[in-house]
Amino acid sequence: MSIVNDIRTAFSRRDNALNQLLLINVLVFAALIVLRAILYVSGASGIYNVVMRQFAMPSDLPSLLRHPWTILTYAFTHEGFLHIIFNLLNLYWFGMLIREYLGNRKLVSIYILGALVGAVFFLLSFNLLPVFQARLGVPIVGASAAVTAIIVAAATLLPDYTFNLIFVGPVKIKYIAAVVVLVSIAGINGGNPGGELAHIGGALLGFVFIRQLQAGRDLGRPVQAVGDFVANLVSGRPRMSVTHRSRPAEAPAAKKGGLARPEQEEIDLILDKISRSGYESLSKDEKQKLFKASQK
Repeated sequence: MSIVNDIRTAFSRRDNALNQLLLINVLVFAALIVLRAILYVSGASGIYNVVMRQFAMPSDLPSLLRHPWTILTYAFTHEGFLHIIFNLLNLYWFGMLIREYLGNRKLVSIYILGALVGAVFFLLSFNLLPVFQARLGVPIVGASAAVTAIIVAAATLLPDYTFNLIFVGPVKIKYIAAVVVLVSIAGINGGNPGGELAHIGGALLGFVFIRQLQAGRDLGRPVQAVGDFVANLVSGRPRMSVTHRSRPAEAPAAKKGGLARPEQEEIDLILDKISRSGYESLSKDEKQKLFKASQK
């Protein structure tokens, strides 16, 4: 089928991280819908809850210890069309900015780390704060923590970048991110406190990730290392090691981590200029340097 070929092609490309994240969420959502319908018509609806326990992350630690993989799978699992549509639209809009300015690897790193930090906020709050003890055991699903991390990361990197919103007009993304965080804080005492706490954890990760990146430290290196390891296993390609007997003199290396080429200080200046005056204020040479820095 052409759909299967399209999916295979999307996952075979190494420069397609945003579409791959979107596709994973959609495929899991579609598979669960089909499974739920099949189980319903076959009179075995109860099995669906058993399946969901393999994806949703529980808030009580004993259950989590039995299903440790859910600390990540929950961030690719949705129930309800509005839930997934809202998350994927935001992932697409803000993910495009992260991919354009920082590259695919940074986008995936922010998504994964946002999901993990959101999970930690959710777990700590439900297990340590008495106000949530009555709800202990309630699971969490959805990419909201990861998507919130990407929203805040984009707003931290490009605070004055403007989106044209329907019925509103041009709005700087720093204000969009601020509204997202405030809504999450306001929702803690509502019907979905776990989800809102996870959002706040993701938002914090997005902010810290960009600040550390601008300081020359890439918090996503462990995620990228694991991704490379898994990719090598799947492709069957061994890691190659190259040694040189002698090396010619070369310019001092950029600081490890963060944005490594061109020089870190030069990239920081370009990002500061974007924050002050917008992407359109960059010269052609500056745009090329920023593009080269994102190709990692």
